Amino acid sequence: MANKVKEVWASGKAVVNAWLAIPSGFSAEVIAQCGFDSVTVDMQHGVQDYHSMVQCFQAMHGHPVTPMVRVPWNEPGIVGKVLDAGAYGVICPMVNTKQEAENLVQYSKYPPRGTRSNGPIRSGMYGSAGTYQKTANDEIVLLPMMETKTAVGNMEQILDVEGINGVYIGPSDLGFSYGLVPKLDRDEPEILQIYEKIVKECGKRGLYPGIHCSGAEGAARAINMGFKLVTLANESGLMATYARMQITETRKNSNGKA
Repeated sequence: MANKVKEVWASGKAVVNAWLAIPSGFSAEVIAQCGFDSVTVDMQHGVQDYHSMVQCFQAMHGHPVTPMVRVPWNEPGIVGKVLDAGAYGVICPMVNTKQEAENLVQYSKYPPRGTRSNGPIRSGMYGSAGTYQKTANDEIVLLPMMETKTAVGNMEQILDVEGINGVYIGPSDLGFSYGLVPKLDRDEPEILQIYEKIVKECGKRGLYPGIHCSGAEGAARAINMGFKLVTLANESGLMATYARMQITETRKNSNGKA
């Protein structure tokens, strides 16, 4: 299976990514039909576990989206396990040093580049017998998260690690580490300067910076800044936002009867 994320990047466009916090194959199936390029199951802050992640992958399988996962931490057991289940992209939180980025690559790549164990229990179904192992090292997208002052200080060294495809910005934690209130669509000059540098340094190396956004306005702004993957909130946030909007409209137009 070709990685649509890489195809979109090769076309010069930005990837529009969905985010699944709800442990439901049905929710995943609905989101996969909405026009996203990729769909990420959040195993860090979402209420997903490994089994619900697999159900989400199964539900999305018939639709043209790339299945990705944000793993809960940078350790080989969970990284290998989500890849074996069919993840074609791994977003990894709190990668603060060159060594931690190198570790992520090692955990995610088959030999000789890495130390991933062979056993693609579900991901092997994406190709004919034996082909998955031949293409996985090239097809899988790796995005370590850059979300702390320490990571920003180590930016160039992290980006120089061979095998990553870019970095993914967590704006809430990034702001938090600089003593700011955690939020997604940041506008502080010092944070915007960091974004500008990340985009520039990724561009020098042919890498693709991604970022978490609260919705369409923030995502469009990020794309215009040069980000190449944007996440539109998560499905629970989108559901709640639309529900609130509908309730507000109902009460506003019902002449005080609701």
